[in-house]
Amino acid sequence: MSGEKLTVGTRANTAEAMFAADEASRNLGIELLEVAAGSARLRMAVTATMVNGHGIAHGGYLFLLADTAFACACNSFGPVTVAAGADISFVAPAHLGDLLTATAEERTSYGRSGIYDVTVLRGDEVIAEFRGRSRTVGNLRAPRTIEEKP
Repeated sequence: MSGEKLTVGTRANTAEAMFAADEASRNLGIELLEVAAGSARLRMAVTATMVNGHGIAHGGYLFLLADTAFACACNSFGPVTVAAGADISFVAPAHLGDLLTATAEERTSYGRSGIYDVTVLRGDEVIAEFRGRSRTVGNLRAPRTIEEKP
């Protein structure tokens, strides 16, 4: 991973354009804080609609946050890249009002495939660890914003 800083706000990189078109993540209040070549950092607050019957954040929301960070990191190089698979380990519960940060980092790439790790934190405490496997695809178009849809 080169660590080359990409400017958020330019819409020049695929990761930012993809996130701008990601209604699911943005409607949950997820924010893209930073993107660099092979990495990304996002933030999400746990809201009342994310809490399950045990009074903790539903794992699906934690997975979505981690998966979105993964998507931004693996799309930071330009070509459209999708998930080939992923898994998550829940380490500690998240609670209503928690501010979570997900940091994704490329571990390796080979051909059109890659492996990325995402750590979800509440402050300095690890909440979850996620591993995603990516695949660059040539037959998909780059994301478009809602205004650009035909």
